[in-house]
Amino acid sequence: MKKLYFILSRLIVPMVVETAGTAAPVTYRGLFIQKILRINGSAYWPVHYTSKINGASRVKIGVGTAPGLSPGCYIQGIGRIYIGDYTLVGPNVGIISANHDPLDPSKHVRSKVKIGSHCWLGMGSIILPGVELGDYTIVAAGSVVTKSFSDGFVVIGGNPAKIIKSIPEHKVSRRENKWKYYGFIKAKKFPSYEKKRLDI
Repeated sequence: MKKLYFILSRLIVPMVVETAGTAAPVTYRGLFIQKILRINGSAYWPVHYTSKINGASRVKIGVGTAPGLSPGCYIQGIGRIYIGDYTLVGPNVGIISANHDPLDPSKHVRSKVKIGSHCWLGMGSIILPGVELGDYTIVAAGSVVTKSFSDGFVVIGGNPAKIIKSIPEHKVSRRENKWKYYGFIKAKKFPSYEKKRLDI
């Protein structure tokens, strides 16, 4: 009973309170679904029960980022995925880091995906293997991103995605959360977690 009280009072309640109102909130309902019912239980960040996380140990997220928190997402970390701080991922987004080998479909061709900080992946967009998106990249809803836009500060869209317009760097918001969390993990504890648990 003491252990349960310690976990609730020192870990869970502060995390729920400190992430409330952010783009990656931890909720009691979400924790129950993810950690008790074990739906997407391997992910170290909050994930909606209708999303699918494949290879969570090969996904490194930034502060305030939770890919798959919106419903219907597919995050495939086979080839490794890196996502920066405060990046928003809309519903039904796919981030894919490996594809089937055309000469042998039973094998995967792996290629890492890098997405910068303060990005926004619109509803139904798909990020394909090998893509790198720089900071402050906005991907329009329904886009298929087949190549990199590593300089960032752009809005991209279409299939295949291309630059629609630039974002003025001096006008962007650089707001940060008061409390820093990498999913369920406080920022000061994340380096230790990464070293022990992530295959990055």
